[in-house]
Amino acid sequence: MGYQKFVGTALVPIFLLLLSLPCKAQLSTTFYDTTCPTALAIINASVVAAVQNNGRNAALLIRLLFHDCFVQVMIFIPPCSVFGSHTLGQAQCVRFRERAYNATNIDPAFATTLRANCPQTPPNGDGNLEPLDLQTPNIFDNNYFENLVASRGLLISDQALFDGGSSDSIVTEYVNNPGTFDSDFAAAMVKMSEITPLTGKEEQFMGTDENKD
Repeated sequence: MGYQKFVGTALVPIFLLLLSLPCKAQLSTTFYDTTCPTALAIINASVVAAVQNNGRNAALLIRLLFHDCFVQVMIFIPPCSVFGSHTLGQAQCVRFRERAYNATNIDPAFATTLRANCPQTPPNGDGNLEPLDLQTPNIFDNNYFENLVASRGLLISDQALFDGGSSDSIVTEYVNNPGTFDSDFAAAMVKMSEITPLTGKEEQFMGTDENKD
């Protein structure tokens, strides 16, 4: 696809500044304009360098914000655009083994590829990795949704977005109009940054998902 953007520069205006701060309301990309006018440029350069050094860092950066805010995401954001973050990153065999061997809504050739890297009997190969987006795993684009239409979602939760349900039309829209996915994802990221964190007895802890970047 011609529609591809390197994550180091594509996402910076949306959320890279937010990643260095706790998830809370009233954040602004102009906050440092007076005290540190080169802040965004510095962050941009650092993130680009980190991603060029290791493509997996792109997914790790996005997950930072998700782990801070995801407890409340489903309440405040329609989740389909958020799942689009799976255009980056990888998952371990232990997470996709069930789908690779038992799913009926999976492309046969794709299932064969997964099985070659993920033995059926655990714990053999539990830590083996496969990209969440098999087409362009290190580029932020809409190919993740194209994979879903082709029944090539890596995780069960991925393919559930395109499986005869109400979200099918949204996935189709993101395939046909990648700009819509861009704007919806940006809006979702901003909304997550504005979610007021839970405190005291309301606080919830997600923990770290060690099975996925």
